[in-house]
Amino acid sequence: MQCAGGSAHQPHPLFGGALSAVLPHNAKDISELREIPDNQEVFSHEHTDQSLIVELVEYQGQVADQDAARYHFEDIADSNKALEPGAFEVPGAVQLPKSELSLSDCSSAWVLTGTQCVSKFNEEARNTVTLHLGLFRLPQFSTDVLITFNDPQSISPDSSSAASAETHREPWTVQDFERMLQTLTLHNPGLFG
Repeated sequence: MQCAGGSAHQPHPLFGGALSAVLPHNAKDISELREIPDNQEVFSHEHTDQSLIVELVEYQGQVADQDAARYHFEDIADSNKALEPGAFEVPGAVQLPKSELSLSDCSSAWVLTGTQCVSKFNEEARNTVTLHLGLFRLPQFSTDVLITFNDPQSISPDSSSAASAETHREPWTVQDFERMLQTLTLHNPGLFG
């Protein structure tokens, strides 16, 4: 199995090279293991249950920029069936200064961190996951680019993740996630149709 994360400063091509970003160490390309939707790039840590997802989604023009990250966070919570009371919590989003970003085409960029209680593969067991979400708004392409970093905090012993989660094996950090956000670069706007 080939690891996607190369040297610490080597950008990894995404979506056939239309985008690129510096991935954390030990990043495995999940598309080598299973089918991934065309609008996603999914990577997992080799030794922990952490994952990173880069996703192209429809631009939500009805949602104000400062509320868009929370909108997408709640959409993910809905997809994860984590919408019942107490199943997720999220503070407000923080705007990223464009001067610190490689993706200069975005109208704005936001980051937020929240927590969700989710089950994997529709299991009964629920895991507490910190979800770091980066949002790049590209209204000129009718697209929002989401980067989510799923960082499990507690894994139920009954979860299918329990056997594989070795959290002591050089886990990814928030700094790895921030470097990915800062280095996301658009090479081919044709990606957006």
